[in-house]
Amino acid sequence: MLPPPFRNEYLFAVVKEDANQLLLGLRFSKEKVHLIYQGSMGRERLSFKRIHLVDNRWHSMVLAVSGHHATLTLDCGVPLELVHKQPFPSDLSTDGSRFHIGSRRKWKGLFSGLLRQLFLLPGPDATPRVCPSSKPSLVELSVPTFLSNLPVKSQMNDVLLPPYEMEVRVTLGSKPACTAAELGQLWFDTLKRGLFLCDGAYWHSMLQEEDRLDYDLYTTSETLDIELFQIPSVGLFAAMAHRANKPGSAIYRWNHGHFQLYQNISTFKAQAWKQFTVGRKMFLAVSNSVGPVDGERELSVIYRWRNKRLKFVRYQTLETHSARDWEAFHINNEAFLAVANHRTENGNHNIDSVVYKWNPGTKTFEVNQTISTSGAYDWEFFTVGPYHFLAVANAFDGTSTQTDSSIYIWLGGAFQLFQTIRTFGATDWEMFQIGNRVFLVVANGHMLCERGPSLYTINSTIYELDMTTKMFLKFQDIVTYSAVDWELFSVGDEHFLVVANSYDGSSYSLNSVIYRWQGYEGFVPVHRLPTIGCSDWEFFTSAEGPYLMYSSAKAPLSKVFKLRIH
Repeated sequence: MLPPPFRNEYLFAVVKEDANQLLLGLRFSKEKVHLIYQGSMGRERLSFKRIHLVDNRWHSMVLAVSGHHATLTLDCGVPLELVHKQPFPSDLSTDGSRFHIGSRRKWKGLFSGLLRQLFLLPGPDATPRVCPSSKPSLVELSVPTFLSNLPVKSQMNDVLLPPYEMEVRVTLGSKPACTAAELGQLWFDTLKRGLFLCDGAYWHSMLQEEDRLDYDLYTTSETLDIELFQIPSVGLFAAMAHRANKPGSAIYRWNHGHFQLYQNISTFKAQAWKQFTVGRKMFLAVSNSVGPVDGERELSVIYRWRNKRLKFVRYQTLETHSARDWEAFHINNEAFLAVANHRTENGNHNIDSVVYKWNPGTKTFEVNQTISTSGAYDWEFFTVGPYHFLAVANAFDGTSTQTDSSIYIWLGGAFQLFQTIRTFGATDWEMFQIGNRVFLVVANGHMLCERGPSLYTINSTIYELDMTTKMFLKFQDIVTYSAVDWELFSVGDEHFLVVANSYDGSSYSLNSVIYRWQGYEGFVPVHRLPTIGCSDWEFFTSAEGPYLMYSSAKAPLSKVFKLRIH
């Protein structure tokens, strides 16, 4: 496509003529692509690195910009995503400006290659319009035939002018007539956000915005966990565990296809939320990982839903130690609550985690059992037939992340060791059933030993309960990148697993992967979603359809994806 220059060259630029001011530009160098725009704070630049365009070959490139986010897809490959502090302006004024293709209105920076197509499109990412493709470097956005060869007859003479030389008038509002008088004119449908062209008899769709399948939920802080739950007659809620202490964590309510802020709750480097019920009472527990101020006790809090106030109010506090997770469950009509204590205040990761039991007399949770853990990150409770199990994800024993995570079984009124499994910085267990088969998948975070470098690209493993040996045996290894969460969901008769990949040793901008159950083949990758420091995935359904939602531990945003069912 391009000869090998060693300077910046412009693909296009929008320049304010009277001041020679660059309003918007796209330029590239040997290994970088830069989007330059005039923001509220002055000129801003988004730079994508390691983009190899200068190799004498054709390439297709799609750049999508919305708010704080920009994604670049080269040759239908894995999209790269950038998050910028200053959002792309939604009201960039182009009054008095001119488009320059292949230049910046100067001799310096002239484009020296071949440009086949250049489209500026409204709406979401245009990648799905051209990808996937059997020839990813030669994809093109189709142009309606009538647009490319429709002549327009001049009223001044008999010369037929191509469309780009005619005088174009754009009509807004309700659908106008399309007759010979409107031949070649444009109509913009403000309701459906579509652009149509009149051929003298009919309006032809040129561009029409499809329903967005994703949107960003901007939060006040990075988010470590999402807890989704329903309150009867009130709605669907999402409790977000925010890292920042001020204004604390937030609870959102689903309203007509979007989450809206409902309540803020004071938290201290919150790690996770857990919603549960005891009888008719509804509770929400948060795991705080630090105290209100340095040196003070760490207190995690249980909140109770009040129907009269339609709010969660503080109900009980429990002393915890860098708590990472709560798990709530019932055994024989008795309510329990287990906390994963990660480490003591002096840094000792070998510490007891606690199982609490609801006391109907005092109407509070009291200590029922302590279990020795090593840097515990997660509890997972599940039932198989008449047996109840509790699995802990141990992440660090003080010297290494290669440690045993344990599965306990409920016998004689307490949890007793059932099986140990070697894990590597384990951060999450997820139990699920497909038919009569019982599976348990672990998210391995990273491999750290006393000697040697840390490894973040490692296997996470799916185990299956073998009824003969009465043990969980390895079923499938899946390569993950500092995985921190698994989520199983089903759409129709199809079963899927999505993993939260958070870090590969150099970058937090990674693809999290959706795997589909293929029976004998196990889980196979079917879709990749670009994420930034992904910390949690949650699946939910509403009147609008099925959704996936992820939170970011590295950016103040969460993203909601609407699943398209084919």
